[in-house]
Amino acid sequence: MTVIVLTNCPAGLRGFLTRWLLEISAGVFVGNPSARIRDVLWDEVQQYAGQGRALLAHTTNNEQGFTFRTHDHAWHPTDHEGITLIRRPDPTSPNSTQSSPTGWSRASKRRRFGRS
Repeated sequence: MTVIVLTNCPAGLRGFLTRWLLEISAGVFVGNPSARIRDVLWDEVQQYAGQGRALLAHTTNNEQGFTFRTHDHAWHPTDHEGITLIRRPDPTSPNSTQSSPTGWSRASKRRRFGRS
């Protein structure tokens, strides 16, 4: 089983993937191609993704039963004693590009205190 998830990628790439995989939701492709075809598809995704992000997950013969690859994604697969884990960026690091909102939003405050 192979799953490819595209975010913010060109429509032509989505059309290309529908030749080999079934698009079950916007940008989510599922299928069972051979390993050779899967690798060719992933090379095409990496080449034509543009500013978009991509994630490939597929079954394999390891302890977890699957593995995955990422392209231009903030979360990266990391091997930890034979098990692949996802390393997320630290939001508190000074070089982090994502800022988390602090406090309550105005709409939330209005709802909380019963104001319109």
